[in-house]
Amino acid sequence: MADLRIDLAGIKSPNPFWLASAPPTNTGYQVQRAFEAGWGGAVWKTLGDPIINTSSRFAAVHFGGQRVAGFNNIELISDRPLDVNLKEIYETKERFPNHALIASIMVEPTREKWHEIVKRIEDVGVDGFELNFGCPHGMAERGMGAASGQQPDLVEMQTMFVKEVARTPVIVKLTPNITDITAVAKGAVRGGADAISMINTINSLAGVDIHTWNTIPHIAGKGAHGGYCGPAVKPIALNMVAECARHAGIGIPISGIGGISNWQDTVEFMLMGSTGVQVCTAVMHHGFRIVEEMIDGLNNYLDDKGIGSVMEIVGRSVEKYSDWGDLDLNYAVVARINTDTCINCNKCHIACEDASHQCIERVVDISGKPILQVREEDCVGCNLCSIVCPVDGAIDMVEIANGQIPMSWNERQQLLAGLNTETEVV
Repeated sequence: MADLRIDLAGIKSPNPFWLASAPPTNTGYQVQRAFEAGWGGAVWKTLGDPIINTSSRFAAVHFGGQRVAGFNNIELISDRPLDVNLKEIYETKERFPNHALIASIMVEPTREKWHEIVKRIEDVGVDGFELNFGCPHGMAERGMGAASGQQPDLVEMQTMFVKEVARTPVIVKLTPNITDITAVAKGAVRGGADAISMINTINSLAGVDIHTWNTIPHIAGKGAHGGYCGPAVKPIALNMVAECARHAGIGIPISGIGGISNWQDTVEFMLMGSTGVQVCTAVMHHGFRIVEEMIDGLNNYLDDKGIGSVMEIVGRSVEKYSDWGDLDLNYAVVARINTDTCINCNKCHIACEDASHQCIERVVDISGKPILQVREEDCVGCNLCSIVCPVDGAIDMVEIANGQIPMSWNERQQLLAGLNTETEVV
């Protein structure tokens, strides 16, 4: 069995699977049940001045027969008194001393407010803090959450406020509702953050009821933008993790969040720079016990790879992630159809004919059987046919040798600039 223990900025955990700050971490009862199920850590639902939540506050996007492909919420931070939460945090940490227990916090952007809440919470024995600069609704209208998280200077200032008094590691949770997430990540670094976590939820409206014309969800006929999460946001989250992981000016550990539903997602996030992951929507959909399969799957994966510790895979794919201008424009692949596996559904032909380069033909083989065939000289290797194909293994994207040396756009521009300079000299 591989060693699944992680160390994120000094916060130790028996495995990389944490619950994100959300409804599943609202009470001590829930967090303790999660730890019993096998979760390695939990970020307590965000603490601050208690608020009032709306009664109707969740919605989901179902797609292609899959329930909860995306999840939308307009829920705010904890609506329970701080004293009650602190009592339950203390009891949970006493019972599970080896599990990571992180307090998510959010207050008004003043030094006094941050100092006060940090001191009160740290006294009950948390392993660290996560500063919620990501909540896109409700709290943002009060000058907190994403309202702060979209401004690098405010992220820097408030992180600094917390670091002035915190004795435990400080994680800064970043909002994706911004043009460049590395800008606020650098603000967190300047403020002294020990780690960053991402992503928080994305501004969204789940839908509109076309019969009543009400938003989904609605409260007495009115709606508001909410936070979007779940499997649908995973590619967005993975990109933002990668951007921060490869940025030389950041260089602190990352806790990955966003659409993580299984052990495979976890491996992807860790390869792209996350030391550990946080999960919410999948638990709301399937319950705490999904972690059992996640742990078994990760163990088997590492054993199959001959890897002794999960920490060995952190960041291993970061160097493979680059800018478009660095990609080899002379690299070539083409589609090849396996006629023994193909079911002649014509999906690839239709997609290529209507939306790509018209290079898949319907022909007849020597036995008179109709087949689909790629005209390779016209194939640009876009992958569309293999993506729409419903049969695994029916279409392969095959690398071909074209006799050209590797050359990126940036290298091409440099070469052209050099040639122009030589021409001018001559």
